[in-house]
Amino acid sequence: MIEFLLEPLTYDFMQRALAVTVTAAIVCGVLSCWLVLIGWSLLGDAVSHAVLPGVVIAYLLGTPFAVGALVFGFAAVALIFLVRSTSRVKEDAAIGVVFTTLFALGLVLISVFPSQTDLGHILFGNLLGVNTVDLVQVLGLGAITLAILVFKRRDLTLYAFDPTHANAIGLNPRALGALLLGLLALTVVVALQAVGVVLVVAMVIIPGATAYLLTDRFGRMLLISPAVAAASAVVGIYASYYLDTSSGGMVVLAMGVAFAIAYLFAPRQGVVVRMLRRAPVRRRTTSRAGDLTAGV
Repeated sequence: MIEFLLEPLTYDFMQRALAVTVTAAIVCGVLSCWLVLIGWSLLGDAVSHAVLPGVVIAYLLGTPFAVGALVFGFAAVALIFLVRSTSRVKEDAAIGVVFTTLFALGLVLISVFPSQTDLGHILFGNLLGVNTVDLVQVLGLGAITLAILVFKRRDLTLYAFDPTHANAIGLNPRALGALLLGLLALTVVVALQAVGVVLVVAMVIIPGATAYLLTDRFGRMLLISPAVAAASAVVGIYASYYLDTSSGGMVVLAMGVAFAIAYLFAPRQGVVVRMLRRAPVRRRTTSRAGDLTAGV
């Protein structure tokens, strides 16, 4: 067992892959609690796709892809907020318009400059190709995002549960919403290196959804979600090493399995658990009905 655990760590690229993935998973796991609670899961999908042209432009200019992704991530959030607040278009429609347009722009840029960019790495990540510079970027952005989330957790939680009360006690719901959207853009950039554009949405939704099934307390949810995400990251990386499969895909698949287990066997919300609780009631009801029939 010790050899099984230590063998992948003898390679530098595996150490960097683990560090990047666990960092991205923890940050995504914390943020996903608020996204799931507020109902902004689709925003994670939108921002993750909208950063594609920024990544392509960064590759073409020879700058770190995180810079381009961050610029277009903030731009996507600002555009969604602008369209939603200045027109009759509802939030879901604004999200669809902005993210599909920006994602299409990225695809057009890739088709125009096919030799300069690797579509597979952008869309699905390149965990095993992470270098030291990428690792430093992810650790730095992850630390900033996590620090802000922890520092503002009380205000963000109040905003998620009751924006009206937050406004009544002097908080600015618009500013808190904008802050959360900005942190979403930062988190997408952090996770992008790990699993790519297509799969990053899973990292900002599945951990929070899993924790939401396992507890009714938000404080516990903030601990369970990153723990599930980090454990899934480690399991996914090890599985991809020994099975010779896609690293990002295995990480997200491990998160999906964790969600399935919680969906079926969560102590209060699990489907199987609820069925087992109802079964004795049904048997007692049937038995009582039989007794009454016999008495008649």
